[in-house]
Formats: sequence, C-alpha cells, structure tokens
Amino acid sequence: MDETTTECFHSIPCHDIVYIAEFAPYEWCASLLAVGTKSRVSVFQYLNEPEYGITEEDGPKDALYRPLCDIQNACRVTSLSWCPSTFYRYPEMEDQIRQGLCIHVWVAAAGSDHRIRVFKTKLQGDIDTMVMEGHKDYINSIAFSPVEEDKLLVSTGDDMTCRIWDGDGVQKECFQLGAAGMSVAIHEREPRKVMVAQKNGVIKIFSLDLQQQIMSYDCWIVPLMGADWCRDDEDMIVAAAGTEWLVFQLSRSSYPVEKRLAHTDGARDVRWSKSHPTLIATKGRPGKQIKVFSVRNHQVPLNTSLPIAYGMSWHYVYPILAVGGDKKVDLYYCDQTKSDVR
Repeated sequence: MDETTTECFHSIPCHDIVYIAEFAPYEWCASLLAVGTKSRVSVFQYLNEPEYGITEEDGPKDALYRPLCDIQNACRVTSLSWCPSTFYRYPEMEDQIRQGLCIHVWVAAAGSDHRIRVFKTKLQGDIDTMVMEGHKDYINSIAFSPVEEDKLLVSTGDDMTCRIWDGDGVQKECFQLGAAGMSVAIHEREPRKVMVAQKNGVIKIFSLDLQQQIMSYDCWIVPLMGADWCRDDEDMIVAAAGTEWLVFQLSRSSYPVEKRLAHTDGARDVRWSKSHPTLIATKGRPGKQIKVFSVRNHQVPLNTSLPIAYGMSWHYVYPILAVGGDKKVDLYYCDQTKSDVR
C-alpha cells in the first residue's frame, strides 16, 4: 500500500476552532463553504473555477476565498446542512448582488443546546432565523432533502430519534431508534428515503411515504461513528465503525461487501467524495489522522495527522477535501489517478 503523508495546499483563516466545515453540495452554489465554531456560522466563497487557477489536470495552483457573512449561533455548532434553495453563482455581477437578485444563502445549524437554527440571508445585513426544538439531547447530524420543492430537513442525535421537519420548522415525523443516531442523509435519487446510522453499528433506511423502516444493515462492529451515501450511486453506503470503514451495497446484502482498516485506535468519521466516487475520506486515531482511500485499489492518496481536526467535507465538483482545524479550514486536493496530493 502506497501511503503519502502530505500537507494541505491552502488554509482559510477563521476566528476560532472549526468544529464543522461543509461545502454546499449543489452545482449551482458549489463555491460556498459553511464553517461552524463554538458560537458562529461563517460562510465563505471558495473561488475554485478554472479562471481562478484550478483545473482537473493541474490541481489548484492557488486558492482564493472571500468571507461572505458571520452569523451568531449562541452555542457550539454540531452539524451543518445546506438547503438546495441556496443560490450564489455569479459573484462578479456586482449590480445584481447589490440588488440581492443572485444571492440567497440558506443554511441550517444544529447546536450544542439541542436546537436547530435555520438561517436565511441575502448578505445585505438581513438574517432570518428559524429555531426548531424537539431533540432532548445532542444533535449529531442534520441534512436537508436535496429536492428543493420538498423543503424537508432531517435530524438525528443522542436522544435515539430521527426527526423530520417541514419548511416551516414543524416536526412532521419522529422515528424511534435503537441507539444514538450518528449520521443522517437523503439521496437526491431517493428523496423519499432517509438513511440513519446508529452508534450500535446498525444502518436503517426509513420510507417517508410509508412512515416506517424498510431496510436495515449491520456493521457487526461498534461503535459506528459516521456514515455517508455515495452521491453517484444510491446503492452504496460507507460507514466508519471500530477501526474500519465498511461499504454496503444496499441491493445485494445486509452485510458489508467490503471493509478495510482505517485507523488503528478507532475511526471517527467518513465521507464519500462527491466528485470522484472512488475516493473515501476518514478521520480517526491515533492523534487526529485524516486519510483518503481509493476503493478501486489499495492506494491511500492522503495520509496526514493534525493537532486539531474536526468536520470533513468534499467539494461538489473537484476532489478537494476541507478539514476543520485550529482557527482555520485546511484544503487538500486529492488526485484520483495518483497516490499524492498537490
């Protein structure tokens, strides 16, 4: 196995420790990055288009970013999710920006106070905040439905529930779980299904139409600390459990079809690349290790350790991994064809 210890190609400075970093997972606003700290949600625009110096062939030559807004959250951010109604694509159109015609930032933040806050702004000093209450313990994961018309938000946490919220912040459903919920997701090709990964190693799929569980998958390893749905293939889910990452093919078996050692002292999170379905990022111990694995072969394009490392997120278009750190967000470019990072 070829492992290469690497450094990030750029860091975005932040005012405090970054607990969550989340790229917008939609083509029309892929340049946006939300950052969650102990009291704020900050939004940046990462200028990653080819005219700014990044291509698939060369990787990033430089990184440009601009801070867009800081939003007070009153407590530590535990999860972030972008609403598909967000729109911010043409920052050079200054006249339209001044008129608020091409900007609509819409992001949800789960907090350590067990509440979810949904922020909407056109970056003109206006911030509309909606507070959603119902969870009785820490919220570990939230996710908007990728279908804009649905206006649904799902959440899960240590109170062993998965909750469904409508666009007005009203709780529509509450599914009871068998353990703490660590990750939740809705796939763009399966918008009426919700994936919930439990700490006891069980991954459940709920039907929003039938209002009940319809599938279940078991890692047979505990604790499960994170899971993610492959954007390019709704039949594939990856989980981080014990010291390993495990891949499930939903239509094939309730058992993992592949698993590999990720971190000898425990895997803490996993994210499937949105732009390259062969790449999986993991976080774990010892220390604060960040690794990127290729599911196609046994290469490890990224293997690095950081003093502080929290939330991870992949860019929608490019194989760029953002990692929250000590007053910064580190950016790594992972070439899927080579075992290095530029």
